[in-house]
Amino acid sequence: MRWVNQSKVSSFLLLGLPIDPEQQGVFFALFLGMYLTTVLGNLLIVLLIRLDSRLHTPMYFFLSHLAFSDIAFSSVTVPKTLMNMQTQDRSIPYAGCITQMYFFILFGCPDNFLLAVMAYDRYVAICRPLHYVTLMREKLCVSLVAVSWLFSGAHALLHTVLLAQLMRSDNHSSVSEFHLLGLPIRPEQQGVFFALFLGMYLTTVLGNLLIVLLIRLDSRLHTPMYFFLSHLAFSDIAFSSVTVPKMLMNMQTQDRSIPYAGCITQMYFFIFFTDLDNFLLTAMAYDRYVAICHPLQYTTILRAGLCAFLVAVSWILSWASALSHTLLLARLSFCADNTISHFFCDLAALLKLSCSDTSLNELVIFTVGVAVITLPLICILISYGCIGATILKVPSAKGICKALSTCGSHLSVVSLYYGTIIGLYFFPSSSASRDKGTIASVMYTVVTPLLNPFIYCLRNRDMKRALEKLLCKAKISSQ
Repeated sequence: MRWVNQSKVSSFLLLGLPIDPEQQGVFFALFLGMYLTTVLGNLLIVLLIRLDSRLHTPMYFFLSHLAFSDIAFSSVTVPKTLMNMQTQDRSIPYAGCITQMYFFILFGCPDNFLLAVMAYDRYVAICRPLHYVTLMREKLCVSLVAVSWLFSGAHALLHTVLLAQLMRSDNHSSVSEFHLLGLPIRPEQQGVFFALFLGMYLTTVLGNLLIVLLIRLDSRLHTPMYFFLSHLAFSDIAFSSVTVPKMLMNMQTQDRSIPYAGCITQMYFFIFFTDLDNFLLTAMAYDRYVAICHPLQYTTILRAGLCAFLVAVSWILSWASALSHTLLLARLSFCADNTISHFFCDLAALLKLSCSDTSLNELVIFTVGVAVITLPLICILISYGCIGATILKVPSAKGICKALSTCGSHLSVVSLYYGTIIGLYFFPSSSASRDKGTIASVMYTVVTPLLNPFIYCLRNRDMKRALEKLLCKAKISSQ
């Protein structure tokens, strides 16, 4: 977000390596050979670990992630260095510079975390050899790697947002903060709505935490469906936490301002967890399709590795989508109007305030929207179409009841989630009826995450049994 004037910086010049011109060819060949060796060598490590079952151990699991991180880390800087050496064009555009810095930090940090995790693995292997299998179980390994990537992503995002703020021109008319209009509530109703939304938020957090806890503690729920559900519950907690606490604080303090960095960060995580919900619901639809259409092959098809892969791809695609919107928004300028007609920093509302050309942003919104909303919805509809066709082949009351019990909860969540999004974005309200759009946003940011625990706990016998088991254990331990 830079002030548009003649002194703005649209690109940077990289001085490059201190090499004499006559030595450029030799160093180009040297660095090209080193880069290709790095990429091919680390790819070989990943491939060997993937193909050889004897290497499916915690140490080599961490090593495969370290190898992937090293490939990406080198690819962030070396290709541009080689291109500059060959073409003598040392310029790099503003967006390219910000993107390169983000990925440099992102792939530089995991090396630190992964090396620490590998050190812990070696400690357990040598100092606790008899407990190695118990301590370094698969879920712990996946959690350690996931935390490493999440911390790295958050660290890189923090630096990117702060740098984007610094790179704006120091002009008195540039926007340093935004004002959120909030919900269309009369002042005398603020207290009632504050208590209502606070209760809904606490119920959302506690209800989804209960789902995660039940799935974690009850071994009967260690199945692909509940694995996906635990990630969806966590995503719903984070999704609500991105917008609701700020909304509650604004209602209580009447301070509706949000700083530039805070607004961009809120928008990033809002897009991230919105997209993550889409992909997780799609993975759950595929799980239901396999369970009903291929029940005898369910265990073979939906093995632990595939489930972990689907969740990892969901996180990565969501992260890439949110990052693309964030970096493109960082290019825009905001002149005078800084009032956002919403209760959170919505991307569409921010684009309306910009005094720059937003055509590229709108193009990316359309193309990425197809990838993260339309395609998952189509996949879900295809899955349920196949499920319906399978049920109709054997039209029995018992089969229909079993299918409804298997798919009912997921279908309810999908209908509620996508129904609200379609109503909001595919049938947008006019500027005169802004309140309708705000209320619709409340539906999928507050109400949908709130209803998920009730849908899955009240309509699911397995979850009820797990809850009863947990309550019995708590009662016995308290006596």
